[in-house]
Amino acid sequence: MGEQVGTTERLIDYVRRVSLREDEILRDLRAETARLPAGRHLQVMPEEGQLLGMLVGLVSARRVLEIGTFTGYSTLSMARALPPGGRVVTCDVSAKWPAIAEPFWRRAGVADRIEVRVGDAIETLAGLRTEQGGGRFDLVFIDADKVNYPWYYEEAMLLTRPDGLIVIDNTLFLGKVADPDSNDQDTLAIRKLNSMLRDDDRVELSLIVMADGITLARKKRWGPEREYPTAGQTATERD
Repeated sequence: MGEQVGTTERLIDYVRRVSLREDEILRDLRAETARLPAGRHLQVMPEEGQLLGMLVGLVSARRVLEIGTFTGYSTLSMARALPPGGRVVTCDVSAKWPAIAEPFWRRAGVADRIEVRVGDAIETLAGLRTEQGGGRFDLVFIDADKVNYPWYYEEAMLLTRPDGLIVIDNTLFLGKVADPDSNDQDTLAIRKLNSMLRDDDRVELSLIVMADGITLARKKRWGPEREYPTAGQTATERD
């Protein structure tokens, strides 16, 4: 009884029947996305969206940063969980994906809680640090180009408050991380990130075997003997 339960289509269907609370707006957005090339593959699973909303509530988040919008299913899930005055800043390299999401955000009544930033994520995150300083976000969700995951994680550490939460999608990457014959750039980047996370004593860590792998990293609140890096400072400069 101590082993991991293997997932089957029948079991996933059962889990969704007894726990998924996906309403009409979310279902319509998921269906719209599924019609896009690779849309079904790129969109978060509905139960992951539900988990993200719960995590926003659990950390009492008012400010959320999302790296990788796509068609905004996860954005909508998190924005709905925010209290009045809360905000999701979501970043994507292309305006065409948030444009698909926007009508659904309006239908859900949360468009005013969502700020879209379009452009290269490296430049966007640097701009956020310049504008707002570090430690301003309660939760950061990373689901973008995999090759830059290690860099996004370090930026998220700068932008997240102590006791805040960093959520990272695709950290099992179709199982390729455990396949020694898989050595493409994306897989190597995620393996590197997973090793970084394992050895990073700045965070509490859990990799959840759900969807394509979801890692939760809670940023610790250090005592006076050690300080967090200031905005713009790299991990090497900190040490």
